[in-house]
Amino acid sequence: MNIFSVSFFGHRQIDNPLHIESQLEEIISSLLKREEYIEFLVGRDGEFDQLVSSTIRRCKRRIRDDNSALIWVMPYPTAEFRDNEDSFRDYYDEIEICEQAATTHYKSAFQIRNRVMVDRSDLVILYVEHPSGGAYQTFGYVQKSGKKFINLAAEE
Repeated sequence: MNIFSVSFFGHRQIDNPLHIESQLEEIISSLLKREEYIEFLVGRDGEFDQLVSSTIRRCKRRIRDDNSALIWVMPYPTAEFRDNEDSFRDYYDEIEICEQAATTHYKSAFQIRNRVMVDRSDLVILYVEHPSGGAYQTFGYVQKSGKKFINLAAEE
């Protein structure tokens, strides 16, 4: 089976969520129709991540849910996860802890997790509109890696 992996990164706050949601819906719907199997790799660290996850779930319900997995990739286990594990497992198809990130200092864990996700991806979808923060740093890594990417902020 061919597995196509897509990761998502964006700023914690987004200015035009309805427009971004419609862009995401178009891309995700197309992938669900086209690819044999898709891993959607997501974080859970801000508005963009929440919007991505809810859009993926909606598209899977509407189009098909037998050829993809919504995977939350955590940099390390958190108290929030431990206290709400059942509801998180109900929401996501899979939950992974990034081993490379979990064994490092928590301040660098997110960037390490992001790079591991990028390295694993065939396509990276970003929402990066200003030159600061973790999403911007990850965007730089994506560009250096030569991975195929779409920056939704550039398409507004």
